[in-house]
This record gives sequence, C-alpha cells and structure tokens, in this order.
Amino acid sequence: MSDIPDRMRAVVVHGPQDYRLEEVDVPRPSEDDLLLRVEAVGVCASDLKCYHGAAKFWGDEHRPAWAQTGRTPGHEFVGTVVGGSEQARSRHRVEVGDRIVCEQIVPCEECRYCRTGKYWMCGPHDMFGFRNYDGAMAEYMLVPPKARVHKVSKDLAPQHAAFAEPLSCALHAVERANIQFGDVVVVAGCGPIGLGLIAGARQKNPLTLIALDLDDDKLELGRKCGADLTINIRTEDAVAKIKELTEGYGADVYLEGTGHPSAVGQGLDLLRKLGTYVEYSVFGSDVSVDWSIISDDKELDVLGAHLGPHCWPAAIKLIEDGKIPVEDICTHQFGLEEFQRALDLVGDTAGSSVKVSILPNGTAAR
Repeated sequence: MSDIPDRMRAVVVHGPQDYRLEEVDVPRPSEDDLLLRVEAVGVCASDLKCYHGAAKFWGDEHRPAWAQTGRTPGHEFVGTVVGGSEQARSRHRVEVGDRIVCEQIVPCEECRYCRTGKYWMCGPHDMFGFRNYDGAMAEYMLVPPKARVHKVSKDLAPQHAAFAEPLSCALHAVERANIQFGDVVVVAGCGPIGLGLIAGARQKNPLTLIALDLDDDKLELGRKCGADLTINIRTEDAVAKIKELTEGYGADVYLEGTGHPSAVGQGLDLLRKLGTYVEYSVFGSDVSVDWSIISDDKELDVLGAHLGPHCWPAAIKLIEDGKIPVEDICTHQFGLEEFQRALDLVGDTAGSSVKVSILPNGTAAR
C-alpha cells in the first residue's frame, strides 16, 4: 500500500452539533479488513437527527443516537477497494480496484436475530458511524469482515452509486406492503426515501400510484419515478381526493416516507378498511393518533420497515439500468471541507435539496 498516504481528512464527532474536520491517521487494515477510498457519502435525516443529539433506544440499552465521541459518521457510501489481504478480499469476493457499496449494518452473526437470518434486526446493531465502526465522512475507511458488501458499476457518478443505500431501504418497505396489481397505492413524501418508495412501488405495477408532497417540483420528481397522479397537500385535501378516486373506500396501501407526525394520521384516514400502512421514516418528535382507527374502525395492517435487507441487488440494478432519475434526485454535492454546509442543507426544510452528498476525495460536482 505504498501509494496510500499516512494521513487523511475525516469528520470527527466531539458531541451533538460539534462535528469537526480533522487530520487523522489513515486506518490500516488488519488481516480481515478491506481499506476503502471513499468516493461519496450521502447525508440523510438520521444523520441530522444524530447530529442534533437525539436519544434512541437500542435494544435494552439506552444510549445516544449520535455517533460517539471520536467516531466518524456516515453510513450510505460508495468507494474503491485499495487495500486488504487476500483473505479479506476472498471473504468479500472483491479485488483491489473494485467499486463497492456496503449495507449500513455490520451484524454480529451471533444473536437470535442473526442466527435466524434476520440480520437487519441484529441485537447489538452495530452500524457504520456508530460505536465500533467509523463511517464514511473521511477520505478512507475500513470495511470489517462482517460487513455486507455489494459491487457496483464504475460507470455511475459517485453520488448516484451511494444512493443504493436509501433506495434499498425504500424497496424493503415496498416489499413489506405486499402490493397487488389492483391496488391503489399512496406514497407520502417525495424526498429521497419517498422517491425510492415510488420507484419501488412502480416495479410492483399497482393499478394507481399516487404521490403526496407540499412541493410541486418534488411532485414532478415523483412523476419521473413512476407516480400516476400527484397531489399537493398544501392546496388539495388528499383524503377527500383519494376517496373520490376510489368510490369512497380509500387507498389499499399507504407508504409513509416524510417523518412528519401529520402524515401518520393522514395515512390512517385515507386508507380503506383492511388496508395496509407501512412506516419508513425518522421522526423528530412523538406521534399521537386515534388508535381505534387501526382496530375498531378499519382493522388495518400496520407495518414497520428497517434498513434494506435483501434489497441491495435490486436497488443497484435499478440505478445501473437507468430506471430511476438519480441525476435529478442527487441535487447537491459538497467537498469534505464543506460537510457543515451539507448537514445544514439537509436540515433546511424550506431548501431545494433532495439528496445531499459529500465527496471526500473529489471536487463537488454541484
């Protein structure tokens, strides 16, 4: 690894709202690790929640949801393999020069969930950027032996390849919905997750696919991803409109991708009896709803979705085949020195961004 520098730039956590760009040692892989030169890392709502210091329950242990002091954040990334032993490369079926993306979670492979194949719900729940593993807001990073690695085309722009992470999450939520050909499906939100929900639902070919948002430009992106109909909830009553379109019954499936508390009650209201609600969002505050709608009124199936298990190959294929307008979705890219601007832009709800990325080893494209 003679061409690998000794030092690199990395974002280092010093506490909530205290992330700093520092010069640190380039990590040296053990016999089991790969060394990755990071090309792009996406910034998402969960990154922002961690940055602001929100707390979260992980299993039975209550600990901060922000990356621990001294840790480098960033969990949706793409990079090129530049180092690693033959043993490490063989384990992941890669070679030096291959371009890869990694699943967010590094499962323990020993807990009840991992042993029964449900690795995405791993008990210890180690993820890149948390506890034991540095993330990708750095020029180089390590890929540990238990990471789940997927090859990706070198022809894609880095920010487009990194979009495989949020897209895989959205596809998992779509799988949970069990969409049928005759369904009316409603997706709330045309942000990165919502657009992935639309693109994934389009692959299931429901009868009617409807996108909801407050922004006409983002609704147009929803159309590009496959929505048949868009509704701006700022100017139209989505519940009334959808009931009008369904002879008063309501939608069959509701996929929530906004993270806004009001979208939860909206979904419960616009679903038909025996409908399906799937939640895939990071909420900044608690949500209160009339729980009797779920039971006594409609007997709904209410499902959660977490990470993107088994959906990464499909997500990568959608991007590589040009089936999703990543050029329009990946709106803003920043250099590593501008990481704070990237975080601030994601947090600006009135901003024009959709997907914001950081390019640690290159000049920002846009």
